[in-house]
Amino acid sequence: MEKPALITNNTKRRHKSLSQSLAESITNNIRSGILKPGEKLPTESAIMELYEVSRTVVREAISHLQAAGLVHTRHGVGTFIQEPPVSNPLSLQKDAIVTVRDVLDILELRISLETEAAWLAASRRTEEQMTAITSAFEDIQRHVPRDSASVNADMRFHQLIAKATGNRYFVDILSDLGNTLIPRARLDSAAISQEAGNAYLERVNREHEDIHNAILRKDPEGARAAMRTHLSNSRERLRMAQQKFEESQKNSG
Repeated sequence: MEKPALITNNTKRRHKSLSQSLAESITNNIRSGILKPGEKLPTESAIMELYEVSRTVVREAISHLQAAGLVHTRHGVGTFIQEPPVSNPLSLQKDAIVTVRDVLDILELRISLETEAAWLAASRRTEEQMTAITSAFEDIQRHVPRDSASVNADMRFHQLIAKATGNRYFVDILSDLGNTLIPRARLDSAAISQEAGNAYLERVNREHEDIHNAILRKDPEGARAAMRTHLSNSRERLRMAQQKFEESQKNSG
């Protein structure tokens, strides 16, 4: 099993960051064929020594891999690589989305998907659907502090726009993604970038307002442009936040 330069013996890193990095490294080894289905992973002690991490980090990483369906553990025997589970081709494995890279890739997918959803919603939405979208938008504005209510309102806003397209496949895909729709539900990009949380959310909420207003006035091109701006900005904010985080870890190592 190959070890990337990314993992170093830096006790200042959080277990979560280390376990995600380790899970990503092992996943890359599986996808590249270095680790093959049926093969047994090295022991916890061997992985600890190879990657210079704690036992807790190794166990958390293996839990991520189990959730993604990439490995299975036989108690008393060991952990083995397995074939990825056969699933609905439109089904996305939420539990496999564990790293910043994963969330950036999801945002890239969303840019393609949701810009067209916004265009269609502005073209097709009913008054009843607009009322629901407005209610979700007002809930976002009401819960500016970063909490579960804010995240839930944000997710509902995007899902209601998908519903207003009149195309159930937009709804199905966005529902399947669940909380991965909202980067801050999984990763605190505002904290990583050292940007004040409220300032970060207020900027995001202004972007939501542009989307809402374009759909309200039945402006398909405006809605498409506003959604693209919002999701592109989200991806760039997260990319820059992760870059700063990685640089800070190198400097402290």
